[in-house]
Amino acid sequence: MTLKLYNTLSRKKEEFNPLSPYQVKMYCCGVTVYDYCHLGHARSYVAWDTLRRYFQWCGYEVKYVQNFTDIDDKILNRARQEDSTMEAVSEKYIAAYFEDMDRLNIQRADSYPRATHTLDSIKKLIQKLETKDMAYAADGDVYFSVRKFDEYGKLSGRNLDDLQAGASGRGGEGDPLKRDPVDFALWKSAKPGEPAWESPWGLGRPGWHIECSAMVRDTLGDTIDIHMGGGDLTFPHHENEIAQSEAASGCTLANYWMHNGMVNVGGEKMSKSLGNFTTIRQLLDSDGAPEPMAVRLFILQAQYRKPMDFTADAIASAVQGWGTLVDGLSFGWRFPDLGLGSATKGPLDGDALERFRHAMDDDLNTPEAIAVLFELAKPLRKVANQIVHADKFDEKPEKLGIQWRTLVQLAVVLGLQIDPKAITHDNTQESAINDGDIEALIVARKTARSERNFAEADRIRDELKGQGIALIDRPGGDTGWVRE
Repeated sequence: MTLKLYNTLSRKKEEFNPLSPYQVKMYCCGVTVYDYCHLGHARSYVAWDTLRRYFQWCGYEVKYVQNFTDIDDKILNRARQEDSTMEAVSEKYIAAYFEDMDRLNIQRADSYPRATHTLDSIKKLIQKLETKDMAYAADGDVYFSVRKFDEYGKLSGRNLDDLQAGASGRGGEGDPLKRDPVDFALWKSAKPGEPAWESPWGLGRPGWHIECSAMVRDTLGDTIDIHMGGGDLTFPHHENEIAQSEAASGCTLANYWMHNGMVNVGGEKMSKSLGNFTTIRQLLDSDGAPEPMAVRLFILQAQYRKPMDFTADAIASAVQGWGTLVDGLSFGWRFPDLGLGSATKGPLDGDALERFRHAMDDDLNTPEAIAVLFELAKPLRKVANQIVHADKFDEKPEKLGIQWRTLVQLAVVLGLQIDPKAITHDNTQESAINDGDIEALIVARKTARSERNFAEADRIRDELKGQGIALIDRPGGDTGWVRE
């Protein structure tokens, strides 16, 4: 089966044909850095990280770019609230972004352009639009003439006559300087007390939409393979990106537009006003928090375009499922005397590979791909229990080695990984660790969490898990444990 991806532009699945053989240029709209990332961000960036990993597994050379929006009214408002500066707020939440994404095993992009670092290119792009009579200046502001771009609305399916003032995106609705209510700002004149930069139109700062157009062009060129983002960005942001980029260059901006579905909480849309807004770190640092890989598994158990409902039961199910995968993934390292060999070299299960590839080629059908992982992990878990409790098993080591290697390598494609160094070799019927050592590690984990060293806390929990010790985080900060 050939890889097919759902293209928002055509509203159907299309066979993927890159601009250059076995090379992919991908751009993902990043966060506006004024707050901690929430579950919606986790859903989006896990999805696109998985797409990137799958391309790499298939042998593509991938150039992946993701921006930071570091000029925005929300950032300025946060700076006022914190008696800080736009730059300080941006740096704080960019650092927090990397911390959160690292915990979810999201690979770093090849480039992270920022709006503040792209100002010269933004101004040149606006000037080009002016030269082509696609933009006009008005009292220090510059606007894009939407009706002059004949294909406006081709991504979102919106009709210009129905849009009126709502097309301007963040701010600018009802602006008397506009020639048409649907026009949107490319450059905004300076306001008292706000950061501003010199430009041919006077002091000011760029509009939101033009920032991404300039950053795509700077890092990847006029035309790219795939442009990605959350479904809420389809209109107006991505629609406006297409209009201004294609009006300036005369080229198609992106051949494929991909959008992920939204996150609901208990059946309702996640929002601060409803009080069901959850950040990634709130989830991962709460009492009885799931492991980060269990959260990644939870996200991948829904196909990326579908809405995802976050509930306590769904997370609990993902935690249980991750436990099964950990038992399978750790098998070869946990029982080295079986002689299963390397996790990366040796024969693989051809049938499992084919079914995994078939699922992923169908518009990244991760639920079906994960089912293949469980089919590989469950027999390994069964044998592990047989070894521990009876010191004997029925399967041949050669077959076990094939299953284990295949599981480990396919799990990497989905970013579901464990640290082999944290796994304790186990060829005995009981864990060698004694009660005193367990209690000491629990204390060390509690200290690490209090110091917000969550990577160390997770490592300790994984170490105990590898030795058959399950931790139970209780309300109030107390942690119990049981031998599995």
